[in-house]
Amino acid sequence: MKALNLGILAHVDAGKTSLTERLLLDAGVIDELGSVDDGSTRTDSLTLERQRGITIRSAVVSFVVAGVTVNLIDTPGHPDFIAEVERALGVLDGAVLVVSAVEGVQAQTRVLARTLHRLGIPTLIFVNKVDRAGADPDRVLRQIADRLTPDVVALGRVEAAGTPAARWLPFEPDDLAHRGRLLDLLTAHDDTLLAAYVADEQAVTPARLGAALATWTAQARVYPIHAGSAITGAGVDDLIAAVAELLPAAEGDDDVPLSGTVFKVERGPAGEKIAYARIVAGTVRVRDRIRYRRDHEAKVTGVDVYDGGEAMSADSAGAGQIARLYGLTDIRVGDPLGDPPDRHAGRHHFSPPTLETVVMPVRAADRPALHAALAQLAEQDPLINLRQDDLRQEIAVSLYGEVQKEVIQATLADEYSVPVTFRETTTVCVERPVGVGAAVEWIGREPNPFLGTVGLRVEPGPLGSGVEFRLGIELGSMPLAFLKAIEETVRETLRQGLRGWEVIDCVVTLTHGGYWARQSHSHGVFDKSMSSTAGDFRNLTPLVLMAALARAGTRIHEPVHRFRLEVPADLFGAVLPVLAGLDAVPRTSALRGMTYLIEGEVPAGRVHALEQRLPSLTRGEGSLEAEFDHYRPVRGPEPGRPRWDHDPLNRKEYLLAVARRVTGRPQR
Repeated sequence: MKALNLGILAHVDAGKTSLTERLLLDAGVIDELGSVDDGSTRTDSLTLERQRGITIRSAVVSFVVAGVTVNLIDTPGHPDFIAEVERALGVLDGAVLVVSAVEGVQAQTRVLARTLHRLGIPTLIFVNKVDRAGADPDRVLRQIADRLTPDVVALGRVEAAGTPAARWLPFEPDDLAHRGRLLDLLTAHDDTLLAAYVADEQAVTPARLGAALATWTAQARVYPIHAGSAITGAGVDDLIAAVAELLPAAEGDDDVPLSGTVFKVERGPAGEKIAYARIVAGTVRVRDRIRYRRDHEAKVTGVDVYDGGEAMSADSAGAGQIARLYGLTDIRVGDPLGDPPDRHAGRHHFSPPTLETVVMPVRAADRPALHAALAQLAEQDPLINLRQDDLRQEIAVSLYGEVQKEVIQATLADEYSVPVTFRETTTVCVERPVGVGAAVEWIGREPNPFLGTVGLRVEPGPLGSGVEFRLGIELGSMPLAFLKAIEETVRETLRQGLRGWEVIDCVVTLTHGGYWARQSHSHGVFDKSMSSTAGDFRNLTPLVLMAALARAGTRIHEPVHRFRLEVPADLFGAVLPVLAGLDAVPRTSALRGMTYLIEGEVPAGRVHALEQRLPSLTRGEGSLEAEFDHYRPVRGPEPGRPRWDHDPLNRKEYLLAVARRVTGRPQR
């Protein structure tokens, strides 16, 4: 049976999880409609999700329609959990973007729509809550065309909107106005259809229009719109039919080498690790030894696939399926299985977290338990970027927002019995080199205590390039294991630069390299003290790199968000001084009817303050969208960050830290 991996995406409170429940009910998977308010939905299984009525972790359920197994992935709607959405995007064949008929297009709606379009994921749009008081589907349709994409077409209309009797009426094939709108949209993309229409208008039958709509929807060039209510069920049957008719099922060959991607990791009741994976090609079977994350390999001890709404034990999972895999003890989110798939899985589609905070246990004796608990949470969400400062006995995590911090706090208390508090949330900055610097340490020359020669040059790289490592020596002049150790250590060391922030957009070139070949005494016993090892290069590289970086110099940059703010026209003058006080820079402003649209830039650290002030500032009528755009040099004093490991610029302190790590005992 064919499979379709379908994502349900929306701004928070648009009714995404309720729609998932209705789809499962109408497909016969469940007998009773669950309620978000009552905490009885199938996909919100975490205690915290049920208590708060929001989706925190992606969940997978399935149903069958028209001979296709639809693996439905319900994703979080709150922007603080965008990392969960990011991981799900890499495994989707299609998506349903849910928009509220009352609130209309919101900030997260725009972010999701742009990402779906950029990734080329076929998408249907569902305007939900047409039965709610204040619902205005026609207004929302105009918003979608204006703010998301003009390449949309409604496949029906809503009758009695804003009342419990609201219903969705699909357009009939002989509806001339609808036929005209379809022709205008499709012929803008399809020259063959346009030529056929010009040659003989009657030759373009409703069936041909339907086939063209399916073709261009599958290519993510047009976006059909349905509407209805997840609560009453209005319009949902037609949405299910459209999923089967317009979205393409997964493709793949079961008989080729395995290729897949892990998009979610969780712990089972006994603490065992469970990996959720999209199998792109090939087959994974119980007891197979599979390769992942470069040179890692493990045996699969169990496989679950989705059937009839539940994950069922199976002997294997084939191409196109979503599987739960057991036995991969050190698997991580984003790991490729077998041959890395040529898909968008594993790439960053949204900006990284721009906030961080220090987590502190209420009881000092809970420090070990806190670290273990946060390590498990980091398995599920690597972007929290867990960092431990052994010197200060502190643990820091990265965040998207304050709600995420509240969820971490509740999870630690409820699931791990570790109550915690947080320090004030701060902005995550980065460092960029401002010049060129070089350093070298020679083997056998004081004060280098390691059996290796390493020379490195650091220089600025193009904006957005990250860290590029280059070889300035001949490839065969050193063993590959040593070169690999140097490159990996360079990338790890640059996670903290001269002022403690991650170093980005730089080029690091290996200019010198040398080693002592494997040597032994006359009786044939290997002598480590006479032979270079990868450990020598892992220990020496940070010392050389930080010396080169110090000579190059760095400048601290802070994250800046691009914002889009709508305010009542009569309050425009009152809003501008507030923006200036938050260091926001309006770039454009335009009057649109009774509202002003202001677009500009604001430091990431000020977005939360703007969100808090907006309701009182605009009588509750203001609307703010903000997302990461770029980094800019910090204005005023540059904020430093406490180092969480050791300081390679302090040679004595660094060498003592290395000795402690190597020998496992304190050094004097």
